[in-house]
Amino acid sequence: MKEEDRKKIQELIGGIQCSKDFKCAEDGFENLCKAKDFGDENALHCIDDTSNSCPFSALYDYGFQIRFCRCPVRIYLAKHLGK
Repeated sequence: MKEEDRKKIQELIGGIQCSKDFKCAEDGFENLCKAKDFGDENALHCIDDTSNSCPFSALYDYGFQIRFCRCPVRIYLAKHLGK
């Protein structure tokens, strides 16, 4: 991971509260929740079965249900590092 990515991630972490205490960062972001980038700059499509307890997860009903991830760290990892 590039130094600029590390700095940006630390900046993002410093600006938010995480009920999971950033467990994703403990292992170098190797065991991330499942999410897909669908082109929105502020959200990912959350496909993780355990996301109900995540404060960054939001369920929307459009006649079908879809869950979005709004975690700035997770979004950065998906959009800039392909994770």
